[in-house]
Amino acid sequence: MPESSERGALTEAVFYILLSLHTPMHGYRMMQNIRELSHDRVVLGAGTLYGAITTLLEKRWIEARPGEQDSRKKEYVITELGKQVCRDEITRLEELLSNGKRIVEGNRL
Repeated sequence: MPESSERGALTEAVFYILLSLHTPMHGYRMMQNIRELSHDRVVLGAGTLYGAITTLLEKRWIEARPGEQDSRKKEYVITELGKQVCRDEITRLEELLSNGKRIVEGNRL
């Protein structure tokens, strides 16, 4: 995954995973939630999801809930660092949209 905790853009899948984990949930529920949030546009397979979860755990953007580390059906939750990454991405996307709308409407700098 090309994401970084610096200024890199998040993939849509990672962004939706981080959004989903503002409420603790297990993998299958995340897949359902992402599908619901995106109105069936983003459908993650188990391999994609669990690969992303592994990376996000390593980056400390998410964590397994206490007492869930050894459970077969682990619940995950976003960390404070993950929340900051999510906020930074929202700011980046808002700038992108603002610039796009301004230029499409013919209002250059």
